[in-house]
Amino acid sequence: MNTRKRTKLAGLILATVACLYSAAAEASESAAVFSPDGNLSIALKVEAKPQPYSAGERLYYRVEYRGVPVIADSPLGLDFKDGAPLDRDFEILTMERRSSDTTWETVVGARRRARDHYNELAVALRERKAPGRRLDIILRAYDGGVAFRYVLPKQAALDKFILSAENTGFYFPGPATAYALNLGRFTSPYEGEFNPVGLDKIKTTSLIGLPLLVSLPGGPWAAILEADLTDYAGMYLAAAPGVDDALMSRLSPLPKRSDEAVVGATPMATPWRVIMASDRPSRMIEANDLVLNLNPPCALPDTSWIKPGKTGLFWWLGNYPYPVNFTPGINMETFRHFIDFSSAHKLEYFLFDDGWSTHQDITKPLGGVDMEAVVAYGRERGVRVLLWMPWTAVARQMDEAFALYEKWGIAGIKVDFMDRDDQDMIRFYQKTIRKAAEHRLIVDFHGAYKPTGLARTYPNLIVQEAVMGLEYSLWSDRANPEHDVTIPFTRMLAGHLDYAPGSFFNVTRREFRPRESEPMAQGTRAHHLALYVVFEAPLAMVWGYPEAYVDQPGMEFIEKVPTTWDETRVLSGEVGDEIVIARRNGDSWYLGGLTDWTARDLEIPLAFLGPGAYEARIFADGPDAAVKATDLSIRNVRVNSRGSLKVRMAPGGGIAVILKPASR
Repeated sequence: MNTRKRTKLAGLILATVACLYSAAAEASESAAVFSPDGNLSIALKVEAKPQPYSAGERLYYRVEYRGVPVIADSPLGLDFKDGAPLDRDFEILTMERRSSDTTWETVVGARRRARDHYNELAVALRERKAPGRRLDIILRAYDGGVAFRYVLPKQAALDKFILSAENTGFYFPGPATAYALNLGRFTSPYEGEFNPVGLDKIKTTSLIGLPLLVSLPGGPWAAILEADLTDYAGMYLAAAPGVDDALMSRLSPLPKRSDEAVVGATPMATPWRVIMASDRPSRMIEANDLVLNLNPPCALPDTSWIKPGKTGLFWWLGNYPYPVNFTPGINMETFRHFIDFSSAHKLEYFLFDDGWSTHQDITKPLGGVDMEAVVAYGRERGVRVLLWMPWTAVARQMDEAFALYEKWGIAGIKVDFMDRDDQDMIRFYQKTIRKAAEHRLIVDFHGAYKPTGLARTYPNLIVQEAVMGLEYSLWSDRANPEHDVTIPFTRMLAGHLDYAPGSFFNVTRREFRPRESEPMAQGTRAHHLALYVVFEAPLAMVWGYPEAYVDQPGMEFIEKVPTTWDETRVLSGEVGDEIVIARRNGDSWYLGGLTDWTARDLEIPLAFLGPGAYEARIFADGPDAAVKATDLSIRNVRVNSRGSLKVRMAPGGGIAVILKPASR
């Protein structure tokens, strides 16, 4: 068929389809878009359903993976404080399709180049009854997941508004197991366990943080996230009233205004609601650039100053009387000591944590410390300086403080204690990251909500905590190996995290006691080395006091392991049991493996390696690691892509490996 005939036929088809959509306006209407590989689909329709759904014609969507329902028909809608809900009696005005396949280069992260490949369907709707408000739904389908968002076009019928709720449903096709972070309140730092629980155990009063991982009986697996959270409220999940195995969105309300979540004006787009799906949860870890892809491209013309790395930090440990010839504290001797440690062990940064200034004024160092002199001392030794601060002081002193830090030569800031994700706080994040970029400051958001992809637009957001990290070892036993092998399948789907690994006070489960002086860490030395590979953290902490690492086996691995990657492969994994991840930087690969409290024998295939031989330096659990957690075996072997590594991991154990091309 020639081009002219094909074009004419396509035009006839489009005209026929348009007529069919118009004719269907009085009845059920639907539209679907498929992922590039055809495995995933998301469909939209207007339909009247019986209770307990809702009376009248409502807007519903559904998601399928290889023809199997992942999300059954689920309602969509917006509730306004001073107006009728926008959720029913729509007519479809237009449907526009497009596809995109591009790649973009990351500044830091799990891979050097990210592919942004999707099919999209934009559906324009209008209420049939007065005032005839407009609503668009944008649907996207990627190979790793689907996403949709609400768009309110500029319109006379809806100008300024106050959104009290977003009624987005996530109705599963039947009973399933969720790995749920039940935060219980909107004001939290997103720190807790992702506990396995039946969907029927989640209550209407629950408040489940994202990401939420769900295991459907017989497969597939699914995860719910959000992306491009801008000038909006963070989303949580709770049980849908009266519907089995169903969840509904809940938005974080503005402070002291429980019935107000978003104050805005049209045009306005909500964040993307993201649903990953796969036959194995490990595949979703490799697809976690989906959240980044759903954000605007980098807004910074120059990113050369944004450097990944590892940092020593001064916090509670700095005040303990280790055998040094000075009094530890807020003084130049302590800071020089930490900088010397960072330099000697190839740590790119040193973090002045809580205590270098008051919480009221973050422009004046305590103890008479000359910050410019400290920065100069670090610069001479190849170590850059970071500063901790509470967000309340940043909100008051941002302009003055950030300009001062640039004058001092500070490389970045750690902003803490936000513990909220309402619209006002989201605006604070945006303002802070933009202002920090103006002064060439990298940012670590601590006491933070989960990442939603802002790091693509502003890559100076180098890490975001939103995880129950190793600091919990000071007061509880909750930061343990079982938690460590759950995080990659849950929290890490959203992006980078600040767990603060690297403790060398390694103990067994039986020996562990929470304590503030020389805090212990559960799990073996090899387990804690592997965390640097398994967890995505472009800025990684080394949280112990320098003397804790003197002449200790394993420090070599911390010195050598990078924190940003060209490529990432998940080699094996079961949620809450074990995981093995390989990451490439340049021509070298780094492998990290973790187990829970169960000892495991694994055979790790090395097919991910390039051609030729590799020298593998292996940091593994020693023969006595089950009873002496610091026991570490270090050996060298030559391997290639046709072989494998046989690994014995002790309870709470792990393995960390450096693989470099063998010299001929």
